[in-house]
Amino acid sequence: MSDLINLFLKHAFELNLNWLLLIHFFLVTYFIGVIISVRRPVGVAFAWIFIVMTFPVMGISLYVLIGERPVGRKLTRKIIRMNKEYAAITEDMRKRYLADKQQLPLEGRALSLLAESKNGSPVIAGNKIELFTNSLEILQHFIDEINQAKETLHLEFYIWALGGDADRVGEAMIAAAKRGVVCQVLLDSLGSKDWFKSGWPNRFRSAGIQITEALPIQIGRFQFRRADLRLHRKIFVIDNSIVWTGSMNLVDPRTFKQDSGVGEWVDAMVRIEGPVASQFELTFSFDWSVDNPKIMHFNNVAPASATVEGQVLAQEFSSGPVYRDDILYQVLLSAIMDAREELIITTPYFGPDDGLIQALMAAAGRGVKVTLIVPKLNDSTLVAWSSRSFYTDLMSAGINIAEFHGGLLHTKSLLIDQRVAIFGSVNFDQRSLRLNFEISLIVYNQEFCAKLETLIESYLAQSDMVDSVAWAKRPRWRVLLENAAHLVSPLL
Repeated sequence: MSDLINLFLKHAFELNLNWLLLIHFFLVTYFIGVIISVRRPVGVAFAWIFIVMTFPVMGISLYVLIGERPVGRKLTRKIIRMNKEYAAITEDMRKRYLADKQQLPLEGRALSLLAESKNGSPVIAGNKIELFTNSLEILQHFIDEINQAKETLHLEFYIWALGGDADRVGEAMIAAAKRGVVCQVLLDSLGSKDWFKSGWPNRFRSAGIQITEALPIQIGRFQFRRADLRLHRKIFVIDNSIVWTGSMNLVDPRTFKQDSGVGEWVDAMVRIEGPVASQFELTFSFDWSVDNPKIMHFNNVAPASATVEGQVLAQEFSSGPVYRDDILYQVLLSAIMDAREELIITTPYFGPDDGLIQALMAAAGRGVKVTLIVPKLNDSTLVAWSSRSFYTDLMSAGINIAEFHGGLLHTKSLLIDQRVAIFGSVNFDQRSLRLNFEISLIVYNQEFCAKLETLIESYLAQSDMVDSVAWAKRPRWRVLLENAAHLVSPLL
């Protein structure tokens, strides 16, 4: 009798195993079909296929969560509808500032035209731009701007962290709202999750401050909306005439992520006064309208402010999935290809695709001095290992790599031939290039570029240059870890 039971259990096990293998085969085959049904970068496609085949349960679950780039059908339809309304405004703006293009230096004309394509903003003259490099001083300037505001305050950030002087900014906002200033705050749902869970939202609403949560995480809707598409912009507009933008979130570096073991975050911001501020106001208004469920159309835009004393040529440059798709990639690729003398990149997260890597190597090959500055310690271990997997190829092409040891270098900049600068929220990785809503300022002004270069030199003074000979002698296990991390770099 026991033999019969054992035989039955054996056959039942084999039958169930066969069914499991069959289900596994069809599920993996189906999702591989789904992956290749969408034209995407080859590295991204192969990375997903590798993960789904090797770890089917985890891989399929991850693909459902973050494999596609949808923001949800309803939100997509809203963005497309509002983008048509937005296009009419940007077209009028391009006509109004058509003459300003004549002031562009020869080396910046092609880049400017590309940046304004797909409903982008044109270059505008008559601006004053200042570079600020101390985070605590920047927060104090924020408070001063808020205290002096007369009409409107518009804040759009990825992270508003609790504690320190970031709380003082919140108190200043409440005081401004109570004296009649119209205040609107747009924060990313994931980046500012702790802020949304705190008492600040209720305090803001009680004071009359309007709050919108961008791209909220909704359990049960991951199959319709990708969870890791984020609003990564940093925009602070005062009275539609002054704007702050750059790499810094609304955080106090003395209290922000102090348990990550990388030191204080090192950031930089620009303060812009002049008509280009209206371009940032336009982007804020568009984002506010898209993320606010009560707004159905986009038509309420304040007029540009008058020209100030400054004479800087500048251009706001926004990007993101759904609208202006892949324009950021094209602009960065074009900027690298346009460089003739020197190219300097600062980024906390380095994870480009093969196209950008080849462009950087080609630039070095034609005699351009290319320097990459990244943090020595990173708050993402996987990103750090993946970034280092590129070092050998880059250094073999003659590219200089500096690792900053004065904290987590968070400044994101691209300096081209000391004449053109791209400065803002964009990391040199695939997340910024393809997934996040980002904002940058393109500056065509040698005086500003000289100030940015001085800042970069201060970063280099606190950096260790990676030695190619010593790097080649690193342990084999490190090479294996770097290359393994590189396999998933398209997904980071």
